[in-house]
Amino acid sequence: MTDILSGAPSFTLSAEIIPPRNGASQSELLGQIGQLVDAGAQFLAVTKGAGGSLRGGSLPIAQLIKERFNTPCIAHFTCRDLSPAEIENQLMDHGYFGIRNILALRGDPPRGLPESAPSAAKADSYPFAYQLIEQIMALNRGEYLERPGFRTQPCEPTDFVVGAAVYPDHPDARERLEFFRRKVEAGAEYAITQMLFDPEAFARFQDACDGAGLKRIPILPGTRILKSKRQAQRMAERFEVSISDEYLSALPDVEGPETIPQALDAFYAFIDRLRALGAPGLHLFVLSDIELGAQALTRLSVSQSV
Repeated sequence: MTDILSGAPSFTLSAEIIPPRNGASQSELLGQIGQLVDAGAQFLAVTKGAGGSLRGGSLPIAQLIKERFNTPCIAHFTCRDLSPAEIENQLMDHGYFGIRNILALRGDPPRGLPESAPSAAKADSYPFAYQLIEQIMALNRGEYLERPGFRTQPCEPTDFVVGAAVYPDHPDARERLEFFRRKVEAGAEYAITQMLFDPEAFARFQDACDGAGLKRIPILPGTRILKSKRQAQRMAERFEVSISDEYLSALPDVEGPETIPQALDAFYAFIDRLRALGAPGLHLFVLSDIELGAQALTRLSVSQSV
């Protein structure tokens, strides 16, 4: 990821996919990945299904993207319900599969439980993502967990590149900055925002980071294509984020096949504004809108090459 973000054109294009529900067609998944790669995605990310979501396969899908499609991939890694020993073991799996790019996350609680709910599985799981980052960076220094009763031997350092989630719209301005500071100081080398629909919120957060003297790492705005004003308001409420008046007013009132061109025009204007404000790229959450996401990435990729 650091090579891509430092050596790529000034504005990168990437996409994030969700593993299909257990039992879904694997051939359909391969076709969807191929669409995004062909559309110009320079790298992909694979989310980790939350507890009880019945979505397995995050690690093998990431490896498949890397090997079969020759495309770099970020694997989401959540620590909420894992002990430090389990984290180390699972990171070894990622290393053996050749997955080096990790997005280190605390993880969401199972559906229906509040954010503050304690881990249902492990009493010693980490409550904060920065602690996961610290453990990964320790492995990169060759510092593994001690195993009582086993002889200490030289350990091979890992070479993970670690990213973090960032929340420019978090309601508490102090926490917004402090949470990110901890992740950067722990070793995060890039970041991807929560669902973002307000370019000015992104710019304000960048300015706040600079004003606080935080180390500059690439922060990619993560967003999705909105199809109507109603959907935009629903997404803003669900993720507790703002949406700019300009973006909202440009969206169609209702969603339908005939309004997709208007929705895409509003999306392109939103991306243009992010780019003008210094965003290093676009990270598109495609969710179930693979074809629409591929269409948008194709348009953005072509416009960059002109």
